[in-house]
Amino acid sequence: MSNIAIRPATSADLDTITEIYADAVKNGTASYELEPPSRTEMGKRFDTLTAGGFPYLVAEKDGAVLGYAYAGAFRPRPAYRFVVEDSVYVAPDAKGQGVGLRLMQSLIAAVEAAGFRQIVAVIGDGHPDSASVKLHERLGFRHSGRLEGSGYKHGRWLDTVFMQLTLNGGASLPPAADSLPERRFREGRGN
Repeated sequence: MSNIAIRPATSADLDTITEIYADAVKNGTASYELEPPSRTEMGKRFDTLTAGGFPYLVAEKDGAVLGYAYAGAFRPRPAYRFVVEDSVYVAPDAKGQGVGLRLMQSLIAAVEAAGFRQIVAVIGDGHPDSASVKLHERLGFRHSGRLEGSGYKHGRWLDTVFMQLTLNGGASLPPAADSLPERRFREGRGN
């Protein structure tokens, strides 16, 4: 684990990111997509997130990308601007090596530095023994809801679990005027 470097993703990483996500879509239940998106579609998603100033990270070891994580808008309405949703995916042969933990620790730090107040994890097939649930619990996320039977994939119904991590004082303090979400909001309104 100590040889793993976390860095901002670049467009050069998108082929591997697309492969990692395709495996998750085809073989897992973390994503509710049924068909893996194309490299072009993954590029569009990457461009949208990075253009919005959201963190998008990769874990790399010896020049190989082992996984990726990003934060994006939780919902499009402006009152949600201080909340992000996290996503983390690890290559099949890199699971169990602490890659997801390192990615999420770095993602949380980046989200906090940008001034967001909440990170929401929307976990597909979020049973208590899920690796994603356990990872988020380890990082201090608290359970905040469950949608029973909300997805149907691989011939079975799946529950969606919501977990939440409060940052920067959460709802106990007013928004910081210099935070990324507040600056983007003011810029979008022409202020």
